[in-house]
Amino acid sequence: MKSAADIRMADLQAELGSMSVEAFLARALSEFRGGLTFACSFSAEDIVLLDLLLRVEPRASVFVLDTGRLHQETYDLIDAVRQRCGRSFDSYVPEARALEALLREFGPNGFYSSVEARRACCRVRKVEPLARALTGRTAWLTGLRREQSVTRTGLALVAVDEAHGGILKLSPLADWNEARVWDYIRANRLPYNALHDRGYPSIGCAPCTRAIRRIEDLRAGRWWWEQPEHKECGLHGRAPEYNI
Repeated sequence: MKSAADIRMADLQAELGSMSVEAFLARALSEFRGGLTFACSFSAEDIVLLDLLLRVEPRASVFVLDTGRLHQETYDLIDAVRQRCGRSFDSYVPEARALEALLREFGPNGFYSSVEARRACCRVRKVEPLARALTGRTAWLTGLRREQSVTRTGLALVAVDEAHGGILKLSPLADWNEARVWDYIRANRLPYNALHDRGYPSIGCAPCTRAIRRIEDLRAGRWWWEQPEHKECGLHGRAPEYNI
C-alpha cells in the first residue's frame, strides 16, 4: 500500500507534469516562496531555465557553485548574464581548510588518479558548498535533463532530496531534448558559454572537461577517464554518494 507521502508525490508529479515550464515555475514560486532557490551552473540548460525563472520572478533566488577551477569562458558568461539581468547571484566557494586538506592529500590534480580522489575533490568543491547553499531551503531547481547521460535517464520532475533533509528537487526541463534547449537560446538571443561552439556540450571544471566528437555521449567530455556510470559529482547522485 502506498503511503500518504507517496500519493502526494504522485499527485504533485502529475500536476506539474501537465504544465508548461513557466506555469511549473510560477506554481513552485507560489508554493515554496522564499524557500525555493536555483542552483545555476550557467550550462545551456541553466541559461534557459534562468531566463524562464526570471521572467516569472526577477528577484528569484539564484546561486552558483564557484569551485575555483571553472573555465574563464564560464566566468565571462556569468559576467555577461549579470549585466544582461541587472542583478547579481549568490556564490558559494569551497571552505579553505577543507580545500587545503584536499590539496595536501591528493595534490592539485589528484582527481586523475582514481574515482575516490575525484569524488573527494567534487565533495570539497561542489557537494559541501551545495549543502550550505540549500540550508534552510524547502526546494531547489535544477536544469537537469534525462537525455544528458545514462545516470539521468530516470530523472523525475519532482524528487525528494534525502541528502539535503528531504527538501524537494525540481527539474522542469527533465523531458527537454538538446534541440529544444538550443532553439530557445537562439530564439531569445540568450548569451551562452563560448565553449559550446568548440565542441563542449557539457561544461564543468576546466581540468575535468574536454571537447567531444559527434559520435560521443553528451557528457563524454566530463571525467572522460572514468566509466560512464561513475560520471556524477555527487550533486545529483543517490543519497549515499553525498557521504563519500
